[in-house]
Amino acid sequence: MARILLVEDNEMNRDMLSRRLKRRGFEVLIAIDGQQGVDMAASVSPDLILLDMSLPVMDGWDAARHLKSNDETKAIPIIALTAHAMAGDEAKAREAGCDDYDTKPVDLARLMEKMERFLGAA
Repeated sequence: MARILLVEDNEMNRDMLSRRLKRRGFEVLIAIDGQQGVDMAASVSPDLILLDMSLPVMDGWDAARHLKSNDETKAIPIIALTAHAMAGDEAKAREAGCDDYDTKPVDLARLMEKMERFLGAA
């Protein structure tokens, strides 16, 4: 069972996505701000991180940079989840260290395809 760290401050988005991922057999761990996400990634070593980019305490851009600069967490794939869907946002997410990018509202089928590329077909 793949362990997914969902870093999302919006309770409705967090609840909806975590329930849908759990139904598909994933173990879902939750952080509600960027700093908590960075700390949890180092302590629990998830298989993949779904990272909202607009977060309190530490935003997703800085969290991705921290995760990719730390030897303990740099190999963990990060998929940026953001409502920012303007030109240049995907490049900005990748420059921050995200391995992929998906827009909100989340299209679960599309997100699952991206997750499977990193996790292997489940």
